[in-house]
Amino acid sequence: MRNALSAALVALACLLVPCGALAAWVVHGLADTGRYVGTMAPLSADPAVRDAVADAVGDGVVQELDAGPARDLLEPFVRDAIRSFTRTEAFGTVWEVGNRAVHDAVLHALRDGRADPGPVTVDLAPVTAEVKRQLVADRMPFADRIPVEHTRVAVVPVGETAGLRTGYRLLDVAAFWLPLAAVVLAVAGIAVAVHRRRALTATGLGIALGGGLLAVAVAVARRLTLADVPEPAHRPAAGVVYDALTATLRTASWTLLALGLTVALACLLTGLRGRGAVTRRPGARAGEQARSSAGEQARNGSPQPPVVGPRP
Repeated sequence: MRNALSAALVALACLLVPCGALAAWVVHGLADTGRYVGTMAPLSADPAVRDAVADAVGDGVVQELDAGPARDLLEPFVRDAIRSFTRTEAFGTVWEVGNRAVHDAVLHALRDGRADPGPVTVDLAPVTAEVKRQLVADRMPFADRIPVEHTRVAVVPVGETAGLRTGYRLLDVAAFWLPLAAVVLAVAGIAVAVHRRRALTATGLGIALGGGLLAVAVAVARRLTLADVPEPAHRPAAGVVYDALTATLRTASWTLLALGLTVALACLLTGLRGRGAVTRRPGARAGEQARSSAGEQARNGSPQPPVVGPRP
């Protein structure tokens, strides 16, 4: 009964370890505005990200132009200007401000139960204003006619807001309780076990298995995420963003794998040393007993064998 209870507790603890790591990554990594912006800031220099942003902003600006000859004339210049703007230092500032705005909007929608159930959007007006200023400075014809409208781009569709809000609340609670429960269950399982070294070895192997499964899940989720990108040309940019956001989670998965294998190997080596010591003790004790018996015979005198010789 003790072994069965120990196995159940250890298995449950090992199951909670990757789930707790995932919840902690979402709450303390993705949901932290400072860390999110710091992670996304270097991506402004990535060519794939620049091209994707230029296409998205260009589409938004062109849609605001009045249909006619002026629009046909301005569209190629606007798109070229936007691509040129994404290669300037000012784009890094706009990229950081835009990501902070997107993150704040998403967090507000997830944390505030009274928030608008509609889609989560971000305003492109600051980017449009900067592009217009650059075109006017370059004396581009009709550049002053580019309207700076508050163009809203949906970053979370309307049908997914409620589900994401519920999921975030569950993860917020799980980020604290799952790691704590995993530690308590693991300690209880090892304490209950008849052979605690074996239970500790099984715990290490289970943690390593959980870390490996978490790494596989991150890789599978990457393929599924890129497959859902509607524009194939934007998949490289989506891959770069995904890799940047999940870097901490991948590190956590490999850390769990290494930690679990280290614990299991250490238990295995200490067990082998203990068995070797137990094997050597009987021989050592026999030798000590033989030497002690010989010493006692030398001190007390032992009967000598009779001397056989010729009779007189």
